[in-house]
Order: sequence, then structure tokens, then C-alpha cells
Amino acid sequence: MIKKSYNKNLHKLNTFGMKVSASLYIEYDSAEDLTAIQWDKLPQPVLNMGEGSNLLFTKDFPGTVLHSGIKGMDVVEQMSSGDDLFVRVGAGVIMDDFCDWAARKEVWGPENLSAIPGTVGAAPVQNIGAYGVEAADIIDSVECFEIATGKIVSLSAEECEFAYRDSFFKHNRGRFIVTHVTFHLHGDFRPVLEYGKLKEEVERNAEIYKADADPYKPIYQTRFVPPMPVSPMLVRETVKIIRENKLPSPSKKGSAGSFFKNPVVDAAVFRAVEDTAAGLKGETVAVPHYDLPDGSVKIPAAWLIEFCGFKGKTCGGAAVWEKQPLVIVNDTGRATPRDILALERTIIEKIKDTFGIELSPEVDHI
Repeated sequence: MIKKSYNKNLHKLNTFGMKVSASLYIEYDSAEDLTAIQWDKLPQPVLNMGEGSNLLFTKDFPGTVLHSGIKGMDVVEQMSSGDDLFVRVGAGVIMDDFCDWAARKEVWGPENLSAIPGTVGAAPVQNIGAYGVEAADIIDSVECFEIATGKIVSLSAEECEFAYRDSFFKHNRGRFIVTHVTFHLHGDFRPVLEYGKLKEEVERNAEIYKADADPYKPIYQTRFVPPMPVSPMLVRETVKIIRENKLPSPSKKGSAGSFFKNPVVDAAVFRAVEDTAAGLKGETVAVPHYDLPDGSVKIPAAWLIEFCGFKGKTCGGAAVWEKQPLVIVNDTGRATPRDILALERTIIEKIKDTFGIELSPEVDHI
């Protein structure tokens, strides 16, 4: 079913809480609905939007916003071993609901992506990632509606051209609309715990998780019991707690999650960052980093932002989140796009002047 709204107020439909509108807003709940749309008569451009959790509207949108209501989580194949599952999920399904479903099935794959705001349809576009796992690691294929031909096409994971917070879809905006994503989940034991202190937190929570009762009860509602084995649900609950402690809830403080990408630099640039930090502090500074297989180095953008003194800083109604400097928030609830953009620009310029590194936003600017 298709539902149209003109001059739609998007204030509550984007997690930043920007007070903007769209010329036309269309809700649909099946791939077949998309074939009934008269695409050449729509206000342009066309934007397919999930929960509006990874974008910043910089002004009123002159075109058409589409919103998917395609639901369903169906096992389309189970390996002969009875372990691995291939699950076809509708683009309108909330990503965290899928993570919960998989954890309850006790299959591995999306648990590290728990509590990331947004829909399944947005996962391959942005190649969402957290705590050492990306959507690309578990996506088998993506079904899309091709606007020009009116046909449903299926792209393999390889054809999606996944990269760090990037994909084929980001470079072909306005061409495809994701309708379903098929994930490859694993029944054998394969937790990914190497990122940051995740392993330490999982092991700590294994000590307090109530093994002899409801295995799906949140950790904070349990009492101390003997250790239990690491499970997808245990990892999921741990990730949720970490995120809740660091990141603001969009329902309480508008944001789009991590605002900047973590910069990847060569080894020489990283050494220069260490030297600069030491020179400014007057002592040796341990710069957090991740050595990549190709010899390059990933530096946490949050560390660069905090080092340059932006943690908690404000600009109009916008602010750098006090608990996680990678996040810019609509601090007052009345921040304008201009406030957000001004704070973004100030951060980028300061870090470039200090370290010679230019941060790139992870959030899409519309």
C-alpha cells in the first residue's frame, strides 16, 4: 500500500531532529508498490530514507522522500550441517530487531551491530559497522528495485563494492532502492571480541549473567552467578550496555550517531601525529590506533577531537557529546542545520591545522 503526504514535516522522522520538510513523502510496504509509482512525475530529487538516523538535512528537501515499510525475516536456506542460516530480511525491519532475532536463534553475525539506529535497508548502503564487525561481513546479497527499468535486481556482496562506511549504492544514488537483504549467519562459535575492551566487558558480564534463568533477560536485571559460556545474546547485551553508557539516545538528544569517519593514514603520518601530540603535551603521548594489514593505520577520530579540546563544546544549539566526542548532538533541541555545519567545520579545520589530517563526515548531508 502506498501513502502520500505533501509538504511533510520531517522533524520527527530524522534522529537529528532538524526542523525541515519534504515536498512529497511516500510510504510503501512492498517491492510491488514501487512498480506502481510514476517516477517521472515525482518532485526531484528522490531520497529513500529509513529511520533518518545517519543523515543531516541541511535545508528543506525539494524532492520526494520514500520510506520503506517492507517487513519480514525469513530463513531461505539452512546449510546441511544445520548450523549456518541464510535469512532474507525486509528493508523496513529495524536493524536492532534483526540483531535480537539472530541472538535468540543463537546464531552468530550481527550481535556486534546491536543498538545501531536505523533499518536493515540502510545497512548495506552505509556498510554500517561497530566493534570490529561491518554489515559487509554478514551480507550475502541485496535485492533492489532499479528505478530506470522498474525491475528487481539482486546484487552479490562482491557487486555491492563494500568499503569502510561505503558501498556501490552510495555512488549510485537515485538508481536503486534496497528492498531486501539476505544475511549469512553462522551456527558455529565465532565471536568477534578484539575491538577495544569488548572482550574484557563480555568476560566480566559472563560472570554476572543469570545462567539458570531467562537467558534473554538484560544483564543489569540479573544477580551474580557462576560464569556462563559466551553467546550471541551475551555479546549483544554487552554491546548495548557499552553503547548506552557512551552514546545519547536519539529520543532524548538528537544526533546521527558517529559523525566522522576514523581517518586511515600511512605509517609516516601516524608517527607525525605522535610527534605533534608529544610536542603539544610536553611528554610522550600514547595515541590509540589500529594497524591495518596493508601497513596503514586507523586513528580514532574521537581521540583527535578530544585531544583538540572539543569534548562538550557548543556552537549555537549544537554540541560535541560530553561522553563521546565522535558524536555531535542537537543539544538544545532547537539546533539548526547551520549550527551543526558550523561546529563540523570548526572541528575539521582545527584537526587539520593541528595534525594535518582532514576528517570526513560519516553522516550523509542532504
